[in-house]
Order: sequence, then structure tokens, then C-alpha cells
Amino acid sequence: MSFVERHGLWSDEQRAAAREVAARLAPGGVEVVRFSFPDQHGILRGKTLTAGEAVKALENGVTFTTTLFAKDTSHKTVFPVFTPGGGFGLDEMQCGADALMIAEPASFRVLPWAPKTGWLLCDPYFPNGKTVPFATRPLCRRALERLAASGFEYFAGLEIEFHVFKLLDPRMRPEDAGQPGEPPEVELLTHGYQYLTEQRYDLIDPVAELLRRDLVALGLPLRSLEVEFGPSQIEFTFAALPGLGSADAMVLFRSAVKQICRRHGYHATFMCRPRIPSVMSSGWHLHQSLRRIPGGGNAFVPTEDGTSLSETGRQFLAGLLAHARATAALATPTINGYKRYRPYSLAPERAIWGRDNRGAMVRVIGGPDDPGTRIENRLGEPAANPYLYFASQIHSGLDGIRRRLDPGPSADTPYESQAALLPRSLGEALGALREDSALREGLGGGFVDYFCRLKEAEIARFNLEVTEWEQREYFELF
Repeated sequence: MSFVERHGLWSDEQRAAAREVAARLAPGGVEVVRFSFPDQHGILRGKTLTAGEAVKALENGVTFTTTLFAKDTSHKTVFPVFTPGGGFGLDEMQCGADALMIAEPASFRVLPWAPKTGWLLCDPYFPNGKTVPFATRPLCRRALERLAASGFEYFAGLEIEFHVFKLLDPRMRPEDAGQPGEPPEVELLTHGYQYLTEQRYDLIDPVAELLRRDLVALGLPLRSLEVEFGPSQIEFTFAALPGLGSADAMVLFRSAVKQICRRHGYHATFMCRPRIPSVMSSGWHLHQSLRRIPGGGNAFVPTEDGTSLSETGRQFLAGLLAHARATAALATPTINGYKRYRPYSLAPERAIWGRDNRGAMVRVIGGPDDPGTRIENRLGEPAANPYLYFASQIHSGLDGIRRRLDPGPSADTPYESQAALLPRSLGEALGALREDSALREGLGGGFVDYFCRLKEAEIARFNLEVTEWEQREYFELF
């Protein structure tokens, strides 16, 4: 009996999809298959198997070391994995024990930029059949199940800003290695500052077309490709998908963009604010709505003229505002991302909403008789783990619905508001997350403490670095 059968992990639909994958691998057109899972940072990790071995692994999984869950963004191990419980208090993770990647068969794709290579998205399990508690995709799935129990289905659409540069020097000399290594040397594709002009777009068209072609071939629901305001900055938008669909799309999108660009001599980055002169911050605006179960109608559409959202929509929105300071840690999980929160910059500064207002944290779009009525949260950065970003929205919104919270009036001048300021640093956001009872209950207190410890390790490393700002400020003066 296979691992999947023994632990009852697949539905009938998944078993049928697995048979289709095995049939596609049999003729030999696909020679290797990448088994990948999204880690705690939303980065894909995994192994590549030959096609014959991949068929065997579909129902029995692919092993990997549990130490991957102990890594911060430099890939350094934060937890003492060789102590009892592996630093996590879990026997299953002691001494770098193995876990298993179990494929989601319906996720199978052939990578257009590597045509003999298949790809499968996976969930991590311990050998005893339990889900690894720090795996973020199952954590998001549990949030969706809680939402479904309340009578709603989650829909999300992606609007993602990022940068693409021409690669000049990949910095691959031995002295450039490290944890992390030296970043590449790059140059701009455009000077920027001509937002949505066709001339600027035509300059990036060669790389945009490379990306468009392969992203569409992957089956991602690409809607638009736009030249953004900053130098070498691009924005892609995607149609809304239900449940995990858009989160899965985001991890595949980011990984695909970086791989495609690198193969053609470009460097793509989803870092919020690269340290390059005149470069602008990038955000991730998350468009979201709820659909009623059963029936499928948009639960945010108001029925009264002059209103922007239904009562359910207003309560969900109020939950987002009430938990904004805590969810910032999940929507903007890097030290760098907090340099984006500044007034008069088309980025949020306070936990406030506005009717079609791009200065507010939450922008409400639509109204009576508009089936596309939705909430756009402008809090996130493009480096966020989408499963944590989504889960934070669901738990916050459900808390607003449960407590029948009121978001207050729309803000016409969001930067002059007296609403609560968003955190000014990752450390401040982590403090708010630790103290947020609704998110601790929804995500699990153990996971919140785990996540905060990882991020606090990054902050500690950052605080030991001597920056160029410090050198300029103090070296001559004192």
C-alpha cells in the first residue's frame, strides 16, 4: 500500500489526475520532474527526479531534510536541530530527520523554458502521515476550510510590481560566495518616470514577451503587462482564482520569472526596494472578495445605492483594519519592505480604507450591481509568502465578521488621518503579531512563535552589520 493510500491523502479527482501524470510521463517526452514545495518564506525548494522515478514517487513521496524549515532568508539554520526535538519540540524533526513531499497531481506542468522538465507542487508530510506544522500551504488550506464553515469561498486576484534588470556581472567568483553571496551587478532597462507610456513599454517589450509567452504556456491567468513608474519596474496582473489558486499561482509566477529572466541574461527581483539609485518601491496589491456557499454570489456587493460594500464586506474590511499592524509581519516579511510605508507615495502609511483611494491601505472598488466588487489590500510586498498573506486576510476578515466590526467612514485624505500607523519596522510588526489573539488562534500559537523566531534571527544579523549610512554619518564626524 502506498503512502498516499495508507494515510488517505488524495481524493478521487487527485487519484485520476495522478494517473494522467503517469500516462504523460510514459512516452518519454518529459525526462525529469521537479518536485517542489513552498517553504516558510514562499520560496520553492525540492528535488529533481528522472521520469521513471517520478512515477513511483507520485504516491510514495520524495524525501527531504526537515532542517529546511529551520532556515532564514540567508539559508542559515536558526534552530538547534541536533538537540532533543530538533529545536522545535518535535521528535519528527530531531537531528535533521526526513519528511516527504507529496505531490498535488493536478499541479503538473511541463516548464516551457525547460521543455523536457515537468513540475509538481507538493505538500510536506512526516513519515507518520502528519502534516508538517510549519508548512504554509496546508496552513492556508485550514484557513479556507474555516471560511467555508462560515459559508464563504475566498477569491483573490494578483497585482504585482517587480523589477527586471539587464545582468552585467553575476558575481560568481569564489570570493563572491557566502550566506548570502554577493548580489549581481545590473543595469536598467528603462529610466522610468514615464508611467504607462508606450515608449517605455516598448523598451521592456523583449523581456515582457519572453515572460508573457511562458507564463501563458504555464496556464497562469495573466491579464495585463504594464510599465510601472520606477526605472526598470514592471507590473503584471492576474485574473481572480478561488481558494488556493492565486497563492499557488504566485509562487509559480515568481519562480518562473526569475528562471526565465536569468536564462536570457536578465535579473528579476521581487525585493521591495532594491538599493539602486532612483529605483522605486514595489508593492503587491491583493484583490479579494468572498463568494457565498451555496449560490456563488459575491458577498461584498451592496444592495443599497450610495454604499460601497455589503454589511458582510464592511465587517470583513473592518477585520483587516483591526489586525493590520499584526498582518503586516506576514504581508511584508522583510526588513527592506518597511521602507515602502511612507506618506504621499501611493503606498499605505496607516490602517485606513478609502473608496477608490490609492493612498489608503485598503481600496474598495465596485458598488451596487457590480459583480466585481472587491477589496484591494495595498499592504503587501511582492516578496511575501502568499499562503501566509492569504491566511492573514481570512482570519482577520472572519474576526471582523464574527464581532460585527465597523470600518468607519471612507478616508478622503488618508495621510492626514488619525488612524493607527502601520509598523515602521519588521520588529515592530512581529511584536504586534505575537500579541494578536485572533491571528495566534487562527494560525496557531506555535506557528506564530516559530515564524517570529525566524524573522528575529534575520533582524539580529542585520543589526550586526555596519551599513554605508553609518559609515557616512559617523566616520568623519566623530
